[in-house]
Amino acid sequence: MQALNTPAPGPLRLEPVTGDNFDAVCAIQVRPDQAHLVSPVVKSLAEAYVHTGTAWPRAIVDGDETVGFVMAFHDIVWDPAADPDDRRSGIWRLNIDARHQGKGYGRFAVQAATEEIRARGIHDVYVSWNTGANSPEPFYLGLGFRPTGELSGDQRVARLSLAPDLT
Repeated sequence: MQALNTPAPGPLRLEPVTGDNFDAVCAIQVRPDQAHLVSPVVKSLAEAYVHTGTAWPRAIVDGDETVGFVMAFHDIVWDPAADPDDRRSGIWRLNIDARHQGKGYGRFAVQAATEEIRARGIHDVYVSWNTGANSPEPFYLGLGFRPTGELSGDQRVARLSLAPDLT
């Protein structure tokens, strides 16, 4: 696996979304020029509620401040019509508040979600993104994700292969 650089260890962490942090998580807003690329956090939380068995929503917290939101998916049937045995896990959503972008929070969140997926015995992590202006494509490519040639709706699909943890 390519190393995913993260901010220095400290108070940076992922926390479950609860009644205590719900408002702070819902207040996360990406830059206006990115809003067409990612759904608002409140939609993600609704999807997590509907897909409780597969969604893994988390607040990205630095000290006492909620700086972003990440939601992974675990063990979904990717395309039941094409291959009902193709089960995948990956990054479903990533929203870093506009005031906190460029500080390593997204990189940290992807690494933490990837480690959660690895802990579940999965060795490939998937993500998809919208292409075009302000696309997160360079971000994900920089983390080692490689396009699979597939589309999910109109989003490009990519995979990060994880080497088995031998420790």
